[in-house]
Amino acid sequence: MSKKSSESSQDEARGLRKGLTSYGDNGFSLFLRKAFIKGAGYTDGALDRPVIGIANTGSAYNPCHGNAPQLIEALKRGIMLAGGLPMDFPTISIHESFSYPTSMYLRNLMSMDTEELIRAQPMDAVVLIGGCDKTVPAQLMGAASADIPTIQLVTGSMLTGSHRSERVGACTDCRRYWGKYRATEIDDQEISDVNNQLVASVGTCSVMGTASTMACIAEALGMTVPGCATPPAVTADRMRIAELTGTQAVELAKQRLNISKILTADAFENAMRVLLAIGGSTNGIIHLTAIAGRLGLDLDLKTLDRMGRDTPVLVDLKPSGQHYMEDFHKAGGMATLLRELKPLLKLDALTVTGRTLGEEIERAGPGFSQSVVKTVQNPIYPQGGIAVLSGNLAPEGAIIKQSSADATLMEHEGRAVVFENAEDLADRIDSPELDVTAEDILVLKNIGPKGAPGMPEAGYIPIPKKLASQGVKDIIRISDGRMSGTAFGTIVLHVTPEAAIGGTLAYVRNGDRIRLSVSNREIALLVSDEELDRRRLEQPVTPPTAARGYKKLFLDTVTQADKGVDFDFLRGVPDQSK
Repeated sequence: MSKKSSESSQDEARGLRKGLTSYGDNGFSLFLRKAFIKGAGYTDGALDRPVIGIANTGSAYNPCHGNAPQLIEALKRGIMLAGGLPMDFPTISIHESFSYPTSMYLRNLMSMDTEELIRAQPMDAVVLIGGCDKTVPAQLMGAASADIPTIQLVTGSMLTGSHRSERVGACTDCRRYWGKYRATEIDDQEISDVNNQLVASVGTCSVMGTASTMACIAEALGMTVPGCATPPAVTADRMRIAELTGTQAVELAKQRLNISKILTADAFENAMRVLLAIGGSTNGIIHLTAIAGRLGLDLDLKTLDRMGRDTPVLVDLKPSGQHYMEDFHKAGGMATLLRELKPLLKLDALTVTGRTLGEEIERAGPGFSQSVVKTVQNPIYPQGGIAVLSGNLAPEGAIIKQSSADATLMEHEGRAVVFENAEDLADRIDSPELDVTAEDILVLKNIGPKGAPGMPEAGYIPIPKKLASQGVKDIIRISDGRMSGTAFGTIVLHVTPEAAIGGTLAYVRNGDRIRLSVSNREIALLVSDEELDRRRLEQPVTPPTAARGYKKLFLDTVTQADKGVDFDFLRGVPDQSK
């Protein structure tokens, strides 16, 4: 048998016959596999069922996934009720606060781990358990590359806490209280007290940060059962969603509904609409771009910006609004939002239920009165939460989360106060001698994909202490890095190309004038081309390198923000038959 026909037969195999270990004798390979799995107590009857893999990302280092054992139990119940055989297996688990130097540095590694374990182990479908910021995109990237029937189960958001009768939740309130502490508005005792209340249970951030954004995007893409995005982690609703996910995974396996049939261009357009309407994390753009790239699809930032002009922000959640994820859930969750967005959506896009998005919206019913999801006629912000900027400072683009920015700073020209890297920022940002006013523009270089490396969430540059103590709450900040989706402020991010590879940002100097015009979608360094050319000759940039290991792989192959910060060799080839 030729290699090609052998691979084809492996693809057509089911259950334990999939992906047989290469011993040169397929019959012996299956015999040996069954012998070992029977050591765990399985019967032939169990082993003849469709095998449903469960990517288990539970970890003591990941409280966002602290409910993984309960989710797996509910998943297994749903799988077995539907006639499947559940097989959970561990993968890399990334928590935002427990990843050095940054979680983004490890996202692509987790995606490769997920892809290769899906390929290496026999499964007819896979359930992906993810929650914390980089886990859901990593899983969808890996699964898109492996291209088998796939369904996403998010872990769900944490509950909110209470501090001195004020409702609080991670992590917008984390940043708000830390800002108060830096400004000496609260003391050591209060910052310690609120630290005990900000995360009231296991689960992901309770605001519209990256984790919640990716949960909503996963449902908009059609990759979850309806209603999966919003139930809090510790609720019965979340466990019921898990059971339904297990049941649907078996159906996906029977139908052989591969992920590439779900993740189409229309699905990504729907996801972009939702990203804009929820006031979602700017990180969502990078992750969507990376997922699409695995299928050979391109997300055009200009298209995103054009969509943003007629897609208002409708979900009233922090940091763009006032509420929390549990309120969004009580308001009907994604069904309420999708119903309102229906005229803007590609309703024929297929979902993991085997039905179209339009059919799922109809099945969700007429809805009910609530106050968290606004109407198109009465939005919380008239345009999409994210605007795409360009100009000589960002020839390949930059973005700003306009829905959480200060309206008075959206059209502004100011003097650059420059920090060469994160260490320089840490050394000088709180210095009483720092030459800065509230009218200036803070510029941070070398925190992009290669510069950091890993594009950390350092773009949320703190207000200089001398200004914070004067009551300054916002100032324009510009970098080639990212910021947390839970953050707020007039902050320009993802400046491309980054400083570390010789982008214009590398040549900004203290005292240069910079113009931000969100209405014109412009970010401009007011320095002549001739002067910039002179600076390039004076200060040639050498991109960072590494001698070995994962860091070398990362620095040698990672792409820029506009390409998803993925590894260039992992990009897929579009299926011309579709």
